[in-house]
Parts: sequence; C-alpha cells; structure tokens
Amino acid sequence: MVSTLMAHDLLWGMSPEQLPADAPAWVIDSLSAGQPVVVRRAVSVAGQVAVGVRGRLREQRYAASMAIDSMTRRVQPEALCHVDSPRDLPALRALKQLRPLLDRCGWTWGVSGSAGFELASGFEALHEGSDLDLILRTAQPLSRVHARALVAQLDAAQCVVDMQLQTPFGAVALREWAGASSRVLLKNASQACLVLDPWNPQEQAA
Repeated sequence: MVSTLMAHDLLWGMSPEQLPADAPAWVIDSLSAGQPVVVRRAVSVAGQVAVGVRGRLREQRYAASMAIDSMTRRVQPEALCHVDSPRDLPALRALKQLRPLLDRCGWTWGVSGSAGFELASGFEALHEGSDLDLILRTAQPLSRVHARALVAQLDAAQCVVDMQLQTPFGAVALREWAGASSRVLLKNASQACLVLDPWNPQEQAA
C-alpha cells in the first residue's frame, strides 16, 4: 500500500489521536471536522505515510504522519479533472478553460493544491487570488520545446497556473523545465537535487 500512495493524494481517516501532543489547536479542529490530509513527498517509517494538514489560513500547514491502516478513502489528483463546483472563482474558471487542452495533451493530468482539496472534499479552500495547481504525470520525457509551448498556453488562463511534472524519479516545476537554466530542481521523497534531465537522475549536478 505504501508504494501505491503518491504525493498530492488526498486521504481520509486520520484522527486527532494520531497527532503529537503539541499539535496546534487548528490542526485538531481540521481533522475533527473530517477534512482529508494530503500525502507529502517524504520518507516514512513502515506502516505510516507522510501527510500535511491544511488550515483555513494560507500559513496553516502542518506536517504529520498518518497510519496507513486508518485510511478510509483516497482521491488522486487525476480523479478531479472533471469535477465541477458551484463556486465562481478565477482558479475554477481557469480549470474549466484548460480542460480541453489538457485532455488532448496525451498525458495523465490532475488537480492539486487548494483547488484539488476543495473539489475533493467540499471544504472551501479557494479565494479570488488563488493559483491553480496542476500535475502532469510524465512517465516519458517532455521536451523543453513542448514545455515552453505548454507554459504559453497555461499563461492564457484566468489565473496563475502552476504545474508540476511528475517523473518516475520525482517532481520538477514545468516553468523551471521550460526555462533557460540547464539544471533544474528535482524533488523526491528523500532529497531535492539539481539535475540536467529529470528523467535521468544519474545526471546530477556536482
């Protein structure tokens, strides 16, 4: 089960009893309200998964560990691509605008961040100034030329859109891969390192 859980997955079932004794009150309130937690990209001990708890405020983010056997539900970002919301906000309008483009791109994509949290849980997490966070599961290399073209298309949306490329070896920001720097930051469960090619992590910067 541990190997199947991926960063940005939303999980239900964590109870306040799994929190450390010094956890802030808002963290306890979030779990007591039935909110999901999000899987973090971090190493965990056997039987646990690294997760993050969201609060109502942007700065309210709490790193914790959840017992895998307490999980009652899991929603992955790609399950949220075509979930609609009654709310009218720039991030949700941008998602609707970009759906046809992303559906045609040939890659598996998904919704993460505040938009993903709200669409999956029903708890309001977006506001007028929220960015739209997306992921693209790129098992095979995405060329820098295609990355630049994709950035240009995302920049035509109604809000700022941030996309992470999920390679087999970790995640890299689309905008960074589309940029001019030869090396980009690749993040995985154990480290963040500069690489020349996110699909070939042996090519690491010295």
